[in-house]
Amino acid sequence: MNDLKMPEKKFRPELEGVRAVAALLVAVYHIWLGSVSGGVDVFFIVSGYLITTSLLSRMEREGRFHFVEYLLGLAKRLFPLALTVVLVTAVCSFLLLTRAQWSQVIPQVFSSAFYFQNWQLANNAVDYLAQNNQASPFQHFWALSIQGQFYLTWPLVILLAYGAAVKVFKTPIRKTLLALLSVIFISSLSYSVYITSVNQPWAYFDTFARVWEFSLGGILALLIPYLLFNKRVSFVLGWLGLAVIALTGLLLPVSTVFPGYAALLPTSGVMLVIIAAENGTRFGVEKLLGSRPFLYFGSISYGFYLWHWPILIFYYAYFNTDTVTNVAGAGILIIAFLLSVLSIKGIEDPIRKINVKKSKKKLTAVLAALILPVILAGSAWGIYLEQTTDSLNVDYSVNDYPGARAVSENIEPTPDLEPLSVMENGASQLPAFYEDEECYTKLDERGVSFCSYGETENPDYTVALVGGSHSGHWFPALEAMSEELNMQIDLYNKDGCRFSVDDFNGSLSDSCMEWNEEVVEPLTENPPDLLITTANVNKSSSVPEGYLEMWEKFEGVAEVFAIRDNPRMTEDIPICIEATPDNCAVQRSDALSETPPWENTENIPDNVTFADLSDYFCNDETCEPVIGNVVVYRDQHHINTYYSRTMSSALQEHIERALEEEDL
Repeated sequence: MNDLKMPEKKFRPELEGVRAVAALLVAVYHIWLGSVSGGVDVFFIVSGYLITTSLLSRMEREGRFHFVEYLLGLAKRLFPLALTVVLVTAVCSFLLLTRAQWSQVIPQVFSSAFYFQNWQLANNAVDYLAQNNQASPFQHFWALSIQGQFYLTWPLVILLAYGAAVKVFKTPIRKTLLALLSVIFISSLSYSVYITSVNQPWAYFDTFARVWEFSLGGILALLIPYLLFNKRVSFVLGWLGLAVIALTGLLLPVSTVFPGYAALLPTSGVMLVIIAAENGTRFGVEKLLGSRPFLYFGSISYGFYLWHWPILIFYYAYFNTDTVTNVAGAGILIIAFLLSVLSIKGIEDPIRKINVKKSKKKLTAVLAALILPVILAGSAWGIYLEQTTDSLNVDYSVNDYPGARAVSENIEPTPDLEPLSVMENGASQLPAFYEDEECYTKLDERGVSFCSYGETENPDYTVALVGGSHSGHWFPALEAMSEELNMQIDLYNKDGCRFSVDDFNGSLSDSCMEWNEEVVEPLTENPPDLLITTANVNKSSSVPEGYLEMWEKFEGVAEVFAIRDNPRMTEDIPICIEATPDNCAVQRSDALSETPPWENTENIPDNVTFADLSDYFCNDETCEPVIGNVVVYRDQHHINTYYSRTMSSALQEHIERALEEEDL
């Protein structure tokens, strides 16, 4: 059986132009449209096309593969610019970002340098507790991480096909590779469509949901000799392909529907351009994409992509804004362009000239010299953060940091003290139960997890804290009073969930609604003295019907203690009070309904007691970010763990009253 024709290994100028367009689209969409263009999908299929052609040609020419030389050559191409940007970005992040963002950013120094940033972002995407994270200056390294993982594994795919063809099936090499790539394409695309439909935030960063894009490039490389059309058709296909690439971000909400089948749109655009270039015309798209300006910009597109995003994030941080003017946006593009040129000329080009075969030791030493400062910078930064982080185990002076006790006990806080916060450690300073992953149900998990805290040996009372994070952030207050009341705390917590029979028009996940059905059984079989949960959502002026129906299930079983939801702020508070401390408060009328929600609600079950602690967040006019020298929130709407502890005495009065009524 004859083998497939081998595509001619040649320089394809139109691909440099495609890279230039993709890089520019990524930057323009980020800067001015605040959205995603689909440009990284263009990079993926181009990479698949080029690396398949290169590796297969090498295998057929030499009959073997020098993996060490390949890795060094790969590192020589990728590391100089990437590690330079990582190091510079780390230093600028230390200088320009608030300390509240450091705990999020520091791990990304390492995940970016070692090409697993996409998996870190995938975990954050399904981690409810990480969803309030600010955009990181390293965030764009997710695409480079996927590419790096592809470059590491693709030689194994070529070797597998080569070995199977030569030693097992005795079939033509290229046909065997085509079959293997087709299997990878179908498997990965099928998985991508599935995982995108059930968990799109995860799928967006999932390497396995993106592999089909690289394999599609490889398939195109094998079939391109057979995809010849007449010049008129090629002319139309080429310009249509460029239009598809340019308009994908406008036609589709890329960040919320990709990858899945939707990513076939930009990848098809690239395929049309490559196919059209095989039989180019005088005014074909390949003439534009292969012109000198596009060729040059394509040659620096890697550096341009690397630089544009951190510059944008630092612009936001320095000017305390979330928008970019036309002039500033143009400035960001120019700076990214200049940094790309300078870093390529000054760093990448000299390293690229090192001969891999003749100078392995020299190249290895140079690459080590590049990565060592990154490791040292990230490690030193992490150590510094750890040493300066506030510890919640420290007994702070009540007079210095009374927190909510400034309201409940009229304690006048010591003036001119820096507010006590979790600023240095951001949202990682969470209620203690989050330290044990078996004690709560994560956002994407099913089933009911349960743990007991407080006084678990012969308690006088047992309370069950039930719901999502807006129930969970009262845990420190309950824990602080548990010894005095000899009280056991049973925790039933599900991330991103509410204790309700209603899904709030689809805003609650299927796993949340399953959890709500399943959690009723353990609560009724072993009923607490009080079932503690939230009374409403945000500033709603009435109790949700789904809450009432859930509470009715416990009539004659357990008393429900419902706490009015805390007011929500307009900014991430630890970041805001560090950047613009005078602009973080919100009007009480904007954050809370005028009357408690239960006063506007009918048919409230008889087993429900309500508590309104709004005065510990707001005065008559404003809801404050700092009370009693303590920062109130750990993000935009979750109570700071230390502030929650200072609310224990205020909450305890309501709890004791409810327990006394329950005993009657």
